[in-house]
Amino acid sequence: MKVVIQRVESSSVKVSEKEISSINNGLLLLWGVEKEDTIEDVGVLTEKILNLRIFSDEEGKMNKSIVDVDGSILLVSQFTLLADLSRGNRPSFIKSEDPDSAKELLKIVVEKFSGRVDVKEGEFGAFMKVELINDGPVTILLESKNGKLLN
Repeated sequence: MKVVIQRVESSSVKVSEKEISSINNGLLLLWGVEKEDTIEDVGVLTEKILNLRIFSDEEGKMNKSIVDVDGSILLVSQFTLLADLSRGNRPSFIKSEDPDSAKELLKIVVEKFSGRVDVKEGEFGAFMKVELINDGPVTILLESKNGKLLN
């Protein structure tokens, strides 16, 4: 699994020019599910994200988590994170999980976050327009394989 984490002042998702989700002060998560990803990958990534100290404290240091600041999450499925560009100039998405399995794992992601923070979602499989005001900017790539963090 690959996740691009962006700390945002605000973020929203539109489908067919209609806003379907929005958040203020939180994290935009672009989430890619790869073949053979598991519930264990979901668990390790969600726990890491909930505990990441990437929000500023009173002294302006990154010392608080999304839970500490009562932030929100906007989760957007993003199979293109798994693009293979090793051959030619057209990306291959053969590493991406099939849509039904990916959707099920993303439901579990939402469940894991829901008990701790407010979670909004994009629309799985839809052509989405994502807007954000990146705060910092802070952008972090997080990966997991076989239930273990890779970075």
